[in-house]
Amino acid sequence: MSGLQSVMAAQGVLLLSLAVAMWVPALADYLGAGKSYKAFLLASSIILVLGGAIFLSYMRALTGIRARTSYRDSFLITIGAWLVVGAFGALPFVFALDNFSYIDALFEAFSGLTTTGSTVITNLDDLPHGLLLWRSLLQWMGGIGIIMTTVLLFPLLRVGGMQLFRVELAGQGEKAVARLGQLVTWIIVIYIFLTLCCAILYWLFGMSVFDAINHSMTTVATGGFSTHNDSFGFFDDARIEIVAVVFMILGSLPLVLYLQILLGRGMRFLADEQVRGFLLILLVVVLVAFFPLITEPHQSVLSAFRISLFNMTSLMTGTGYASDDYSAWGAWAISFCLFVMFIGGCAGSTSCGIKIFRIIVLFKTSLLQMRQMLQPKRVFIMSYNGRAIPQTIGHAVMGYFFILFIFFGFLSVCLGFTGLDFVTAISGSATALANVGPGLGSVIGPSGNFSSLPDAAKIMMSAGMLLGRLEFFAILMLFAPTFWKG
Repeated sequence: MSGLQSVMAAQGVLLLSLAVAMWVPALADYLGAGKSYKAFLLASSIILVLGGAIFLSYMRALTGIRARTSYRDSFLITIGAWLVVGAFGALPFVFALDNFSYIDALFEAFSGLTTTGSTVITNLDDLPHGLLLWRSLLQWMGGIGIIMTTVLLFPLLRVGGMQLFRVELAGQGEKAVARLGQLVTWIIVIYIFLTLCCAILYWLFGMSVFDAINHSMTTVATGGFSTHNDSFGFFDDARIEIVAVVFMILGSLPLVLYLQILLGRGMRFLADEQVRGFLLILLVVVLVAFFPLITEPHQSVLSAFRISLFNMTSLMTGTGYASDDYSAWGAWAISFCLFVMFIGGCAGSTSCGIKIFRIIVLFKTSLLQMRQMLQPKRVFIMSYNGRAIPQTIGHAVMGYFFILFIFFGFLSVCLGFTGLDFVTAISGSATALANVGPGLGSVIGPSGNFSSLPDAAKIMMSAGMLLGRLEFFAILMLFAPTFWKG
């Protein structure tokens, strides 16, 4: 069986699964007396025909995919899956909304799938229930999709130092989970369990059933799509915001480590350097934003802390919810929020951004370099979670930082050429590559929208979202001749 057959067979199955998934929002819209269910049925029919044709053409190859597929084929299957779901997941938006171009639909679909949370839809409160549910489902599927990609693919390809996560995975879960299939099953079970708990708590604290289901999926996926234009400002309830903060944090921690809790080893979970680093950085970020807010007139200490906690947690985890327009807090907020956007959560979570483990490794690499300069004859060994790690991981992490900021500068300049102002171009590039959601300023900030951007900017940002979500190297490898030579 050739590599192409493996890739095509997998994409055929994926298309059939995507078509079936569209029946869920179609049914929800039909039961709610909406009209968008017709758009979902039409899109599903088109995808079923195409997926069925591919499946029938390559179904003989399916039996050998697991046994014979190479790393390159696995890589192409994964990249193809993200492209296929984004491209065909956009169809319901085109069919259901008037004067909604495919470029807008593609932007919305990729924003959902990559859990970015940026939107070009201006009337969310009036949107049919089917489309609202589809946006949430795209983010929910994207959240579990990136976890699987991080756990199964990135460590094998050594993307940006992710081989370190493979070492950590072996140490944390190999004895508890005998087979990789069992590990995947446990991750899915934990993901569903977190989503159900979040939905129940949202409903208990005042959300409607529909809002609770949608927001639970986009909270645990750290995606940020909401069913209302005002996002969490629509509810204006501290209890609901606390639930959101808790599950944004839970979604930003490595789901593999939750196995330690299930095995009664909760202390090991808290002893993980990445977990402790994430919680410490989040605390610092919240406090840094909190102190300027309490100086605002008519702002109580409790209110300032509530605003800072919710919005900074959302921004750092890349969720993208907003209860306040943080870009209007003052001049300091522009630079500070731009910095926070890039931080992200933990590897092996649904969160995006640089990832905490890379920040830790970069810090330790810099510290090691300074020690080596002071004591050139000594041999220093860098460790992570009590294990020695090779210098190649530090080099991979530094390479990731270099590529990230090269693309950040390049995309910012390109967005500027489309006519966007400085703040919009810079924050638009950051929010796409870091998969955050709202940008900064009056155009794409929390109180704005991406609908007014030129089509060229939307296309570039859609590509930026995919690049950021797949950590750059996964896409760049496609342009390496040695990759295609095997």
